[in-house]
Amino acid sequence: MRRYIRALLLCTVFAVFSGFYVYSKLLLSEVPVGGNGPKTASLTPRVPGGRRGVVDKTRPQVPHWYNRYIMRQQGQIKADDVPSAPEPPMHLAVVACGDRLQETLTMAKSAVLFSVKRLHVHIFAEDQLHATFMEALESWPGFIRSKFNYTVYPISFPSENAAEWKKLFKPCASQRLFLPLILKHVDSILYVDSDILFLQPVDRLWSFLSDFNSTQLAAMAPEHEEPRIAWYNRFARHPFYGRTGVNSGVMLMNMTRLRSMFFKNDMTSVGLHWEELLMPLLQKYKLNITWGDQDLLNIIFHHNPECLLEFPCQWNYRPDHCIYGSNCASAEEDGVYILHGNRGVYHDGKQPAFRAVYEAIREYPFGADPLAALLDPLEEELLKTTHTYCGKSHPLFTKRLLHSLANVRTKAARGR
Repeated sequence: MRRYIRALLLCTVFAVFSGFYVYSKLLLSEVPVGGNGPKTASLTPRVPGGRRGVVDKTRPQVPHWYNRYIMRQQGQIKADDVPSAPEPPMHLAVVACGDRLQETLTMAKSAVLFSVKRLHVHIFAEDQLHATFMEALESWPGFIRSKFNYTVYPISFPSENAAEWKKLFKPCASQRLFLPLILKHVDSILYVDSDILFLQPVDRLWSFLSDFNSTQLAAMAPEHEEPRIAWYNRFARHPFYGRTGVNSGVMLMNMTRLRSMFFKNDMTSVGLHWEELLMPLLQKYKLNITWGDQDLLNIIFHHNPECLLEFPCQWNYRPDHCIYGSNCASAEEDGVYILHGNRGVYHDGKQPAFRAVYEAIREYPFGADPLAALLDPLEEELLKTTHTYCGKSHPLFTKRLLHSLANVRTKAARGR
């Protein structure tokens, strides 16, 4: 009798476990018990409360080698199928007031002509100049227009002190100080004066951004290389950067860093943000500054020298570098990269070598052979300027320009 009872219990237990096994298989296969609907196979068990396709990250996932291979192949296909994002443009800013329209257009022409990557040109100008700027830029041929975008902005200063800022040094010159506060969506920008001419691609100067260390947020060239004839160390009545100060006609800025920086200063013991610093600095030094916003920048970087990277004088070559004899070593070695025609030398007869370069670029017709239509006539004009010290240095003006124009010709031959 006991043997019958034991056998019955064993059969019962076996039947119960068999039932559980069958039920669990049906549940995992998502087949409704007793149903005739479509059968779906789940490759991975469901996570309680989760959505299909969400991986349970509470324990390591070890997919089968075949699944790993499929996942890898799918990842490669997706990466190949997705088009790469367009490279962000270089940002170039300039301020144009009064009679600087043609000078600004010639600067932009030199920048666009030689640049490799796409440019976005930010033009800050008086309202009456906007329509003329847009008409001129839109008239450039399509193959040039495809290399850049542009935006024209009104001149804009803080309303409570607008008149004081506008009359500082030259009309609208101090607008550059407010670029980080106006162009809040722009990470980095190259500011240039309207009397700048690029003789090399903008790209090469733009690459200085990658040379910034963890504290640097701007780059400028020294005001002078020879202290005996420099202005700041002889005449300045305010602090200035380094031995001879810096020139702000070409200024590369990481504006994201600039906006977040607390700047040391001689007005308070605590650091100040850029927008908090400018007006108090002007109020303190306005009776002692000669060169306006450039002097304010020198004061700021005097107290924060770790924030500035100096680039060589060939990137901001001015009459000061040749008027008393050549004193820019980097230009002597590699040629002039950027010509800065300050003191109005593009428009008078005081420095005919500078004026010759300006007029050659201004008159060059887009699409013409750059060597025959720009370089050859320029070299003829430069030979007429050797009675001046800067004219004697004229090979420095064309050394890099020759390479830049040769690249323009090569690209034109390739139809690019």
